[in-house]
Amino acid sequence: MKGGWRWAAALVMTGAVWAGCKQQTGHPDESERNNPGLDSPRDDAGTGGGERPDAGTPPPDAGTGGGQRPDAGTPPPDAGTPPPDAGTPPPPPPPPEADIQFTSPPGWRFYGTQHGGPRRVYGISSDEGGNIWVAGGEDGLFLLRPGADSLQRYTMADGLRPYGFMPNGGEPPGEKYLKVISVAGGPAGTVFVGYEGRPGKGSDHCESNWDGPNPDPSRYKSGDADKVTLRPDGTLEVVHYDIFSGPNVVRDELRGREKLCNILRIAYDKNTHSVWFGGNHGFARGDARYTGDNTCNGQLSCSGVMEHVHPHINAVGDNGDTVLLTDAYYGVAVHPSGDVFFGGSNRSTRFRYGSNSHNYWRAQSMSEDRPYAWNRFDLWPDKVGEPNMPRPADRVDDHVSGMAVAGDDTVWVSSFTRGLARMNAEGGDVRYLDVGVPHLSSVAVDPADGSVWTGARWLGSVYRVKDGRVLTYGCSEFGRQLCMSTVADIQVDRTGGRRILVGFKGSDEYRIPGAIGIYSGN
Repeated sequence: MKGGWRWAAALVMTGAVWAGCKQQTGHPDESERNNPGLDSPRDDAGTGGGERPDAGTPPPDAGTGGGQRPDAGTPPPDAGTPPPDAGTPPPPPPPPEADIQFTSPPGWRFYGTQHGGPRRVYGISSDEGGNIWVAGGEDGLFLLRPGADSLQRYTMADGLRPYGFMPNGGEPPGEKYLKVISVAGGPAGTVFVGYEGRPGKGSDHCESNWDGPNPDPSRYKSGDADKVTLRPDGTLEVVHYDIFSGPNVVRDELRGREKLCNILRIAYDKNTHSVWFGGNHGFARGDARYTGDNTCNGQLSCSGVMEHVHPHINAVGDNGDTVLLTDAYYGVAVHPSGDVFFGGSNRSTRFRYGSNSHNYWRAQSMSEDRPYAWNRFDLWPDKVGEPNMPRPADRVDDHVSGMAVAGDDTVWVSSFTRGLARMNAEGGDVRYLDVGVPHLSSVAVDPADGSVWTGARWLGSVYRVKDGRVLTYGCSEFGRQLCMSTVADIQVDRTGGRRILVGFKGSDEYRIPGAIGIYSGN
């Protein structure tokens, strides 16, 4: 392990006057195209279509808003050699990825494909019963029970539902797509599961398809989240969160609103019975006690969801037009007050839900509206702040990849491109810590000793900030195979004793499968 303690100079956050959100109709959400995320390059990230101008917070009575393709059957017999004008036949598929041969660094234990794990790992979490749940991308959802040496796999065949309901309660027509990208453990035997919507470009992207020229339910209803509960016999009970607002719910979008589809991070708060969803474009709340209603059609009284909020800003686009900046809320961290910190590509906020007696609408106003610019945190500051609109050359996008609340009431923030920062619970006294690389993909705080854990976006290195030092677990500890894998997620198991859970995504470039690591050392 390598050590070194490097603080950058402090930056005190200051507020400014909010300029409002008046994106021009027909212009895209720029930041969606620029967020790096865990999968790069994001060749399916175009949003198209744009968004209506933000009309401010609506009154409470108005609302706010990988599975496999079906088997095509037995292929026809070989038709022989194609004629010369048919083009070159495609190359054979690459060889399968070999299992990682794990090393045994002190305090660590690893599980990979040889233990029944997925080829790609996007998230890892534990429920209150000590079960470890793994977001396995297109391979599905995986479970490691206490004391087990192998993982169980669950897919759509087991009840996972990576798509919402039509108004009559039925399934949307068309292709179904499963990709599990986030997990958050809940009560014993329960996990909240986030999905990626069906891939597509422009108006085919799940964020834009509802408002595009050819709405396709297999796209705009794809993604969202499930509450998954393990039955005694090992089967699943699944309740779907259809994260949208139905007809006549949002004042300025009476037809309905379908924007959030990729659920990037999830946090569960048992004290407020909340499930917080960080997604593309914004974030939302789910009721953790929700039992489902297939025919609700996005009405507030029965959907189990309140959506959506974003600490957006207006900016000047490449063509001199006005664009809305909001995207990729990978940062989700619950504060003991019942408030929640959300961090995105451009701005972060303290969503003051507990502070306002669980009044979602009031909390929304304090993240979005003009007088509350002080509650929109620009952690790596643009050259200009509100009420000015940054031009492309003025922007320093934050690209937040994770957030964690520490016991001393500070908040740690990791960035896909900027490194590691710490702020106080009001978004001020921002300081930066150099762990050796700027590309970080997750952050967690161990309540047992206050140590901070973060992981590298490109290499499978894990950094632990403890006792004034940065300790590095890299190739010398993990071995070359594992250290060439992206660290996708780090979470803390709070069920007793120290267990730091690390999801190693794997690598397409180096043909390395995903893995999970569990640290229980000192």
